[in-house]
Amino acid sequence: MTRPIATRQLPLTIDSAELHIVRLPLISPFTTSTGTMHEKVFPLLVLKSGALEGYAEGVMDPLPDYLDDTISAATYFLREAILPNVVGKSFENPQELEKVLAPWRGHWMAKATVEMAFWDLWAKALGLPLKTLLGGTGDKVAVGVSLGLQDIEATVEAAKRHHAEGYKRIKLKIEPGHDVELVARVRAALPDARMSVDANTAYSLADLRVLKALDAYDLEYIEQPLAYDDIHDHAVLQSRIATAVCLDESIRSAADARKALASDAARVVNIKVGRVGGHLEARRIHDIAEAWSVPVWCGGMLESGIGRAHNIHMSTLPNFRKPGDTSSARRYFRKDLTVEWLETEGGMMPVPEGPGIGVRLDREFLESISSDRETFGAAG
Repeated sequence: MTRPIATRQLPLTIDSAELHIVRLPLISPFTTSTGTMHEKVFPLLVLKSGALEGYAEGVMDPLPDYLDDTISAATYFLREAILPNVVGKSFENPQELEKVLAPWRGHWMAKATVEMAFWDLWAKALGLPLKTLLGGTGDKVAVGVSLGLQDIEATVEAAKRHHAEGYKRIKLKIEPGHDVELVARVRAALPDARMSVDANTAYSLADLRVLKALDAYDLEYIEQPLAYDDIHDHAVLQSRIATAVCLDESIRSAADARKALASDAARVVNIKVGRVGGHLEARRIHDIAEAWSVPVWCGGMLESGIGRAHNIHMSTLPNFRKPGDTSSARRYFRKDLTVEWLETEGGMMPVPEGPGIGVRLDREFLESISSDRETFGAAG
C-alpha cells in the first residue's frame, strides 16, 4: 500500500517525545535456556517533529537475563540524560544525533531506541523508505522461524508445520540435556531443511563433547553456545568443531565484530539492530562482516510490528545472506501495535511500503496496553 509522502525541511527539529511502557501479550509462552516469557514488555519511543512521528522500541528485558540492559535502567537513562539532550534540538542526519549519544558508555539498547526512532522520523521527513537511506534494495527478505524450548514431539511437529509453510530456516532453542536427541529427531523428520540451533549462552567448553556431536546433523550454525561476554572461548570452540559458530550476545559493536572475525570466533554474525546501538552501528557490523566474507542475518527479540519493521528494512542490505527471525507477527500476537500486519508469504517477508519504516502505530491499542506514559517537551 502506497501512502502520501510528507516532506519537511532539514535540519529536523525534535519538538517532543513520548515514552510508553508496553505490555503486549503473547499467544503462547516462549521459552529459552534463560527463562520463559508470557508477555513482551518493552519501552516504545515516539519522536515528533511537526506533524511527523518516528517510532522505535527498546529490546531490553525487565531483568538482565539476555544482556545487562534492563527496562528500568534504560527508562531512567532516557528520561534523565538522553531525551533532555535531544528534544528541542535539530539534527540533519543520524550521524549528528550519534555525536550526542556517544559520550555515554554502554546502554546500547537505550541509545538504539532513540537512534532508530530518529531514522524513522528522518526517512519520513525525506519522503523515503528506510531501506533506501540504509542502502538496501528489494521488496522482500527471506525469513526463518525460531522454535522455543518444548518437548521433542511438539518441536518436531512445529518444525514440520513451519517448513511446510515455506519458512527458509528452522532454528531450535537448545540447552544441556535438551540438545542432541532433539536435533537428531528434527533432522530425521526434515532431512533437507536448513536448520540451526541457538543455545543462548547455556554451555561451556566443558560441554565440547555435546557440541561436537551436533556436527553430525548438517546445521548451518550453532548460535551463542558460550558466555555472552566471551569471544576468546568461542574461538577455541570454533577450532574444535566443524559447525559454524554464530555470535549474538557477544557482538555489541563493530569493534566486537572485528575482534571476533579476526580470531575466527564466528563464521556467522547475528545482527540485532536494537542490541548494537541502532542502524549506524548495525550497518558498520554488516560492512565489516562483508569485508571478511562472513554472512550476517537479522535476529529478533519478539518485537512488535514497530521493531519488526525496522529489522525488515535493515535486512535488505546485501550481506544479509541468511534468513532472519522476522517471521509472521501472528505467530506471537493476537493483536499488534501496528495497523499493518507484517506477514510472510512462502517464507519471504515483504518490506513495508511508504516513507520511514512503512507502518502506522495503532494509537487506540497502544493506550490500552501501556502501563506507563511520559511526555517530553522542548522546555523539559
